[in-house]
Amino acid sequence: MAAGVELGFAAAPDGAWRLRSAYFPSKIGGRPAWLGEAGLPSPAALRCGRCQQPCAFLLQLYAPLLDRPDAFHRTLFVFACRGAACYRLPGPRGPLCVFRNQLPRRNDTYPEEPPPEEPPPDPSTAPPRRLRGGAALCRVCGCLGPRACGRCRLAAYCGPEHQALDWRRGHRRSCGQHAAGDDSADAIPEHNEFLFPEYEILIEPEEPEFPADSSVGPDDEQGAADTSKDRKEQEDLRATGSAGEAFQALDEETLEAMAKHETEEDKIFQMFKEQVAAEPEQIIRYCRGGEGPIWVSGENIPEEKDIPNCLCGAKRIFEFQIMPQLLNHLQVDSLGESIDWGTLVVYTCANNCGEGNEYLEEFIWKQDFSAGSVELPSSS
Repeated sequence: MAAGVELGFAAAPDGAWRLRSAYFPSKIGGRPAWLGEAGLPSPAALRCGRCQQPCAFLLQLYAPLLDRPDAFHRTLFVFACRGAACYRLPGPRGPLCVFRNQLPRRNDTYPEEPPPEEPPPDPSTAPPRRLRGGAALCRVCGCLGPRACGRCRLAAYCGPEHQALDWRRGHRRSCGQHAAGDDSADAIPEHNEFLFPEYEILIEPEEPEFPADSSVGPDDEQGAADTSKDRKEQEDLRATGSAGEAFQALDEETLEAMAKHETEEDKIFQMFKEQVAAEPEQIIRYCRGGEGPIWVSGENIPEEKDIPNCLCGAKRIFEFQIMPQLLNHLQVDSLGESIDWGTLVVYTCANNCGEGNEYLEEFIWKQDFSAGSVELPSSS
């Protein structure tokens, strides 16, 4: 990806063939389109750190490093627990995890030349049961499936939860009804109760707020700022009048601290809203090692010590963040209970280690909206 901030947007895929690994997709939901075939994350690595249930594939971002021959192909994979309660519990290694994988241009899986833009002669849309290297994939989630059906020995699963789910969804009827090696009769259900809806991620550079030929000048900006300031002062006065009695019992030092905190919170959230206002549909903000994330709150912003170093010893740096707008595409609302976040921020190894082409776990930080902020409106 190029320098500067790049934005990602969810779009209906232009043919399911574009979401296959051979086309190096950036995508949301469905099953992962694995990049390298060796060293996939184990089922244990893809379990929620809170409830220990399997995490669902959330998205992958194709992010090659043009200055690194060993990262000619490079993809980041994010997984998320489907349990809403897990997002409200404190503690490390929560309901989210992220993995990085990379390959040189010359490798054993893909040709050196880029794939054609037109659909292949046989654009099969069936989810793969095995990688070309022979590794079996779970019929439900598409992740590594070391567990086999005890009856037919053909269906693979990441664990007992998905084996039971697939059995209920139809494998019980087709299990053992066809010869070994001929699994065409045993169609894999969509499993939409576990998988997130599938979209392609389109990447575009972020346009500057005020282009060089913009007709908005400094005086206009100052006038807008003054108007905003006046409106804010009027709102503060109204709030002070209505809440004055409640504050009478508080000492001046406490009132001053509360006012300062509220002002800082308002400022940070207002900056967040202004930053995304030009492109409210954005679901990704990417800028590896450059401009940092934009925060939705002054609370729970990580310090340097909060971001663990990579296993190789190098520091981790900001690479991209996932915006709250993505939640509108995931169909997760259920009676007011759903997974939730203000923003998810991914940090990766500054040295981009991993010459063995294995999948390496990186670090993801979840920040929620503060109690006083108002979440961005849904566009749907």
